[in-house]
Amino acid sequence: MPSDAAIGILQLVLFIFFIMLGFPIAFTLMAMGLFFGYFAMEARVFDLLIQRAYSVMSNDVLISVPLFVFMGYIIERSNILDRLFRSLQLASGFLPASLAVATMVTCSLFGIASGIVGAVVTLMGLLALPPMLRAGYDPKLACGCIAAGGTLGILIPPSVMLILYGATTGTSVVQLYAAAFIPGFVLTAAYLIYLISVGIFQPHRAPKLPAAERNVPIGVVLRELLVGFVPLTVLTVMVLAVILLGIMTPTESAAAGVVGALMLALLYRRFSWASLRESVYLTARTTAMVCWLFVGSALFSSVFGYLGGQKVIEDLVMSLGLNPTMFLILSQVIIFILGWPLEWTEIIVIFVPIFLPLLDNFGIDPIFFGVLIGLNLQTSFLSPPVAMAAFYLKGVAPPSVRLEDIFKGCMPYIYIVLVTMVLIYVFPGIVTWLPEYLYSGTGGGTDITVDAPPVGGFIEETVGELPPLR
Repeated sequence: MPSDAAIGILQLVLFIFFIMLGFPIAFTLMAMGLFFGYFAMEARVFDLLIQRAYSVMSNDVLISVPLFVFMGYIIERSNILDRLFRSLQLASGFLPASLAVATMVTCSLFGIASGIVGAVVTLMGLLALPPMLRAGYDPKLACGCIAAGGTLGILIPPSVMLILYGATTGTSVVQLYAAAFIPGFVLTAAYLIYLISVGIFQPHRAPKLPAAERNVPIGVVLRELLVGFVPLTVLTVMVLAVILLGIMTPTESAAAGVVGALMLALLYRRFSWASLRESVYLTARTTAMVCWLFVGSALFSSVFGYLGGQKVIEDLVMSLGLNPTMFLILSQVIIFILGWPLEWTEIIVIFVPIFLPLLDNFGIDPIFFGVLIGLNLQTSFLSPPVAMAAFYLKGVAPPSVRLEDIFKGCMPYIYIVLVTMVLIYVFPGIVTWLPEYLYSGTGGGTDITVDAPPVGGFIEETVGELPPLR
């Protein structure tokens, strides 16, 4: 008869097999957890399911998820981005590759507000891709700019991904924001430097706009910036600043962001009851998906740990004789591969808990590890053959734009992300300096840690009372 640890590994293998077949991930997690949990715990597995569901519902930090998502959908549905992109287009007219630069900045700002890769890439594909193609831009450059810019919201605070990572690992959401702040904007700056360099050294790929579109009176440019750029920028900066300074918790800041987004939508006179209903519906659907993933992952990982599967993986990794750098590289390669078939939400709530117990063995800060994951997931969204950002963009691109062009356009950005990750490996202070400066010796400010136990972890108070394994 196979050992319980072997059954735990079988549980993980079967789960990967079923999701590759296209089964819904959240319900596959629960089904696998209940089936193998009943084998090990009998009827007590249902008590575990109830307790894990309650721990998700009682986690205050997760309340910020629907609020940030709602804020993003309001901005998307009220067409605020039209004015933002137009103002940036006018203001950057003197720069090489000005349309691409305006697109990248718009993507970063909308990504901060939304954090939903599909929404950012799709909307910017409709808004920015046609003007760039009409201006004679190389389709590969235009598409790569949109696809890469659309993934920035995964990392740049206030990122929903970092909230879920904090809730999954029990780490500080606010310190995660501080840690990701510099890497996120370094990556954005690197993207912009690349685009401007292409405009300088390969002007045929990013032609200058006609003189009539570049020589706009300064008063017109300032007015457009004041109306189109400043409001959304101030909103996003304030939402992040009040969190980092400890003035508000992430949840309170997200609620304030929703109010600000609604006020902007009303001021622009582009919002309607139909848009509000659609935003509420989309937010509810996204939140339900995330919460069911958390419940399923919590049950799955608890049963997996109870069977001894986690111990097998830990012993296997430790037997390889890896140093911390080698472990980081191995773990990031695995997450990179997982990013092809899976969304980042599934990676965070399912596979991060498997790596989490190993971090202490190698002396790795989970906050540092979370920032690396945020960077890594950008490459997963851009890397063929399963580059989700490329497929999102292809769905709204003109028929003349080939998927192969989008893939080729994404490759320079993948190299930029990899260089940024190497830079962080060599100079970890890029990640650790700001949270240490802001929170060292202060207890971390407001709402630094998650009060509830890590969602992906193991419930000692419940499992400790369970009957012994068969």
